[in-house]
Amino acid sequence: MSINTALAAQRKRLAESKDEGFTLIELLVVVIIIGVLAAIAIPVFLGQQATAQDAQAQSNLSTAKVAYVSYLVSTPAGWDGTGSVPTALSNFGWPGSTVTVDTGGAAFCFEATGGNGTWSVSSTTNSPVNNACP
Repeated sequence: MSINTALAAQRKRLAESKDEGFTLIELLVVVIIIGVLAAIAIPVFLGQQATAQDAQAQSNLSTAKVAYVSYLVSTPAGWDGTGSVPTALSNFGWPGSTVTVDTGGAAFCFEATGGNGTWSVSSTTNSPVNNACP
């Protein structure tokens, strides 16, 4: 058997074989593409998470302000801000431990922590602002 006959027989066997699959290069290209997509998507996801935490803090502060003003209106004596938040505020929708009371009384200020810092709302602001109570 000559070398040409052996090579022709080998080529014929390879052509007839049903070996199908991916080459190592193809698999490496797919892994690299997935890595690049993950490198792009993860920071975007983390930024969205911080934005969602800020929105939650703002929502909690708005709810706390409405609950506290409702409490002050329904209680003529008001609350002096000392001690813990009265349990009566839960009837007005107080968002529990997510909002802290910096100052109480008629001139109040509440704080909540979001993904990008501390938010606050007071008796002089209409909506939450991105800073701590003064």
